Amino acid sequence: MSAYADLIPVNVLTGALGSGKTTLLKALLRAPRLAGTMVLVNELGEVGIDHHLVEHASESTLLLENGCLCCAMRDDLKSALKELHARRDQGEIPHYERVVVETTGIADPVPIAYTLLAEPVLQHHYRLGNVVTVVDAINAPVQLDRFPEPVRQVALADRLVVSKLDIAGPGALQALSQRLAALNPDAPLLAADSPDLDPVDLLITDIHDRQSKSREVARWMHAAGDAAGANAGRDPHPAAITATCFTFDAVLDWTAFGVWMSMLLHRHGDRVLRLKGLLNVAGVPGPVLVNGVQHLVHPPAHLDRWPDDDRASRLVVISNGLDREEIERSLQVFNALANPRPARNLRQARTAGERATWASTRTGCGPAPDAGSIRYG
Repeated sequence: MSAYADLIPVNVLTGALGSGKTTLLKALLRAPRLAGTMVLVNELGEVGIDHHLVEHASESTLLLENGCLCCAMRDDLKSALKELHARRDQGEIPHYERVVVETTGIADPVPIAYTLLAEPVLQHHYRLGNVVTVVDAINAPVQLDRFPEPVRQVALADRLVVSKLDIAGPGALQALSQRLAALNPDAPLLAADSPDLDPVDLLITDIHDRQSKSREVARWMHAAGDAAGANAGRDPHPAAITATCFTFDAVLDWTAFGVWMSMLLHRHGDRVLRLKGLLNVAGVPGPVLVNGVQHLVHPPAHLDRWPDDDRASRLVVISNGLDREEIERSLQVFNALANPRPARNLRQARTAGERATWASTRTGCGPAPDAGSIRYG
């Protein structure tokens, strides 16, 4: 895990057209802790960096006064990141410690995440950092109803920043927060105009950063608990993107869980937008964190110790059209196979073989889960 933590994090700044991404980015880049940041913007969009911030321009790369760099992407992300890393190694541009990719308003962040997790050359130099989505408090309700891209931008986010609250009117944040929590209960909701908005928390703090991973784990645990309670009583067969939260009471078998997760993503990866888990694994003293985007999963992150006495595992699945009850039943099959005991809810599956057959034909999640009961939010 140490090698992965040493890679250059690539943060994705996304949001609908006119949501305020560039305004937020300009404010963030003034923070001293973000010196040494490389900013990549799509050349079809506005570079949007104030002229007084620019010290020097060389081709498409702007050197900013606080030590940041801004580069307009002429090619795809893979080529741009390779070129910039080569120029950094050759001394053509200053050293940078992190990257922020500002997407266009109609961009789906999934291909960006996929590129960083799957491209072999990039894997030697970069890793996926936080996905930060800017949500327009005025227009978001309509955008989320009419267009798929804003929904996916919210669902993929590690951080949600709400803009234009000063003109949205009273009650706007409360109404919007309920909608966003249904799509992504794990992402903290932050106000763009708040004096407490911390650039470090947005672009430096993440689950793979050694100094901040303990805080991230504590936040995950709190968010998963809130989400499980919020899910109670909801329609179990929604057609839209939703977040499903599970809690495992007993210790997990790591190999079995890995097989189950691999089968889930292999069969349903196009419909599983995000998968996040904080797991109590047999033989490991602290929690193990898994984080996946569609078919791909980050290398697991480990923590030396649990933040409190609660050792329950949490799993959050953000999916498009997957039935929560089917996921629950497949996880119950997983539990029974990893630690054989009578099935609690699968009345027609009386043997392990029958349960395995049922799981593989219904959900693609055959032999392989945890041990113990599942509490379903």
